[in-house]
Amino acid sequence: MNALPPVTLLVIAKEPVPGRVKTRLTPPYTPQEAAILAEAALTDTLHTLLQAPARRRVLALDGTPGPWLPPGYDVVPQSPGGLDQRIVAAFAHCDGPTLLVGMDTPQLTADMIADVGHDGHDAWFGPAADGGFWALGLADPARAGALVCGVPMSTDCTGAIQRIRLAEAGLAVNDLPVLRDVDTAADAAAVAAFCARGSRFAAVLNSMAEVVR
Repeated sequence: MNALPPVTLLVIAKEPVPGRVKTRLTPPYTPQEAAILAEAALTDTLHTLLQAPARRRVLALDGTPGPWLPPGYDVVPQSPGGLDQRIVAAFAHCDGPTLLVGMDTPQLTADMIADVGHDGHDAWFGPAADGGFWALGLADPARAGALVCGVPMSTDCTGAIQRIRLAEAGLAVNDLPVLRDVDTAADAAAVAAFCARGSRFAAVLNSMAEVVR
């Protein structure tokens, strides 16, 4: 019998509630439409991770699970504090090699993260096109506090600073592909063009074609 892959896949996300998610999509989208797009992006991400071999899958959620949550996830609440603190707290629910991703990259595919956890690296880093990062993996999640706390979040140098932290800690880092986050309407259109066939996000965006992008 084959052993389970060693990696835990961890998603950090907000419940897709109008006015609380994807606020930079408004305008041109309404808060309700922005929430629908956020839900589609999160749903795509969760289903993609179901296609990737993993020992465990965890959703660190700010809010309440809805019908968008597929079976197969352990749901834990996000801790209060800044994003750096919430990331560290999310890692604390995991042991062994763990890859954290957000809800803003519905173009993610299982192949992009296929080597995480068993390629001999200490960390995995997915840079975002806007200067942030879409993925952070640690072979030892107990080190997250020292590696993440204090990194300024949501800036155009967040990714560079986080990547330097990993290198300065002496970790062997595997750099994952650069992906574009969905923050603005232009981002949404560009990301949808790269989503796989059957993407909920692309389908929802196309259904809003009457909105001026």
